[in-house]
Amino acid sequence: MDDWRLGTTHQSPAGEVRWDRFGPANGTPVVLLHGTPFSSFVWRTIVAALSRQRLVFVWDMPGYGSSEKSAGQDVSLAAQARVFAELFALWGLHEPDVVAHDIGGAIALRGTLLHDLRYRRLVLVDPVALRPWGSPFFRLVRDHAAVFEQLPAHLHRALVRAYIADASSKGLAERVLDRLVEPWLGDDGQAAFYRQIAQADQRYTNEIQDRYASIDVPVLVCWGADDAWIPWQRGRELAQAIPNARFELIAGAGHLVQEDAPEALTDLLVDFLG
Repeated sequence: MDDWRLGTTHQSPAGEVRWDRFGPANGTPVVLLHGTPFSSFVWRTIVAALSRQRLVFVWDMPGYGSSEKSAGQDVSLAAQARVFAELFALWGLHEPDVVAHDIGGAIALRGTLLHDLRYRRLVLVDPVALRPWGSPFFRLVRDHAAVFEQLPAHLHRALVRAYIADASSKGLAERVLDRLVEPWLGDDGQAAFYRQIAQADQRYTNEIQDRYASIDVPVLVCWGADDAWIPWQRGRELAQAIPNARFELIAGAGHLVQEDAPEALTDLLVDFLG
């Protein structure tokens, strides 16, 4: 799974999307959504475990990972939710399980609340879902994206590397960090990195936050206890806003739970999803 490749493409209005599926064709489907500034690569260990019995769908959002990155591209949460709804139909899904991390959580929530996507169960892992959001660094870059985009390549690489490394409380292996940083390098990657931050607008979660009480499927909210990006108390607050949601704290994990505690996360998923 470390040799991670997505073998299929879909041409969406937001650009070409890379996606793939793993596991038995007759397995119960589960869709995994990544966050920012990551890609489906962060799910590779979870995919290896779940795909033994389940049909697992993964995708790189437009502007991320191996999917298209282009000038003027709409990579907002609204655009990503529309692409998710397209893929949902393309894959012929009927009430799959959905597991979503970071902004993937906001996209999954928009999918069910605004696009009428039906899930069997929903797992939200350190999601972006409650106002206010965005770390001081994130807001600084968002407000001055055009300036940061002009950084010399070596300074940009150092910035992205330090930023992604901060998502892990245990520390990322060099090969893993290299793989997570690589999509954001080069002219297209550097522009795409600042583009996705510049388009990160809280209004896309404001539109749905007051509707969380209407969610009527089983929900698990799990959070890295050492998350330095979004404190775990926000997870408990989110779980309290969703009827009958369950909250689980994952010890020894930062924001990037998939890398810090993949076994603990997998155990929670298997237990909750059945």
